[in-house]
Amino acid sequence: MNRTQVSIIIPTYNESENIQQILHSISKNLPRDSQTEAIVVDDESHDGTSRIVENYIKSMKKIVGYSVSLIVRKGEKGLSSAILQGIEKAVGDIIIVMDSDFSHPPYLVPKMVETLQQTKCDVVVASRYIKGGATRGWSLKRKLISKVATRIAKTGLGVKTKDPMSGFFAFRRQILERIKFDAIGYKMLLEMLVKVRGITVKEIPYTFIDRRYGLSKLGVSTILDYCRAVWKLYRYGKSQRNEERRVSVRFISKAGRFFTVGTSGLAINILISMAFAGEFANFWYLHANIVGIIISMTTNFFLNKVWTFEDKNFEIKRT
Repeated sequence: MNRTQVSIIIPTYNESENIQQILHSISKNLPRDSQTEAIVVDDESHDGTSRIVENYIKSMKKIVGYSVSLIVRKGEKGLSSAILQGIEKAVGDIIIVMDSDFSHPPYLVPKMVETLQQTKCDVVVASRYIKGGATRGWSLKRKLISKVATRIAKTGLGVKTKDPMSGFFAFRRQILERIKFDAIGYKMLLEMLVKVRGITVKEIPYTFIDRRYGLSKLGVSTILDYCRAVWKLYRYGKSQRNEERRVSVRFISKAGRFFTVGTSGLAINILISMAFAGEFANFWYLHANIVGIIISMTTNFFLNKVWTFEDKNFEIKRT
């Protein structure tokens, strides 16, 4: 009987406290009748992550249907590019992308592969936002950022998937032949959902549990990268479709963009206010909120001008 070839891509940066345990846990949760490889792609961590993986590979007992390999990238950074480099080395017809910090539970891997095979879909997404899914250990700020990012993707890019921002997903390797990845940032799934025409997606619920060890990689630069990626994907989608002539549809499109900008402005307002009221400047909360309101009003104005109303004339009088 032919065994299913499965490749699990695990990008890492400073994950020395988690990586050995995650590789061991994957070995205990292999898909049935499969030949599974775990490929760790490390961005030259300075905490010894790659050394731990090397030692694990040397000392691991032989497990039927399971192997581990390591790629250390010199001078390169970025989640999407790390995943793509892992895929280049992968031999599997089914690719799974997951984090190494146990926020993505390895026990779900067999179910993802089984769902992909049984439903004949292109992508299986482990979803936090369908019935049965949840998040644990997140602050209000983190929940808000995730919800806003998800809403922007669904409204601004027309994505139907409930959790397009998930970093835990499986897909058939063949769909990559239809697209060229060039978006900035860390959400490869979102780019696939936008660029692959006729893509079929199945979502299965899971509970995201915040990392036990190490530091989160979510920061201001990550948020900015996401905004740049969404803008590039929006322009890509626009270039692929004919200009809509129906007034009602154009109005709904502009209303959707206006709503998305307003949602992003709320997130910016809250983040700036929290930053200025905290260690960044230690303002009194009222003053911090005023700064947040001014900045969010300014970003809303320019986003609506350029995106919602497609007005790129920045002459002083017109602006």
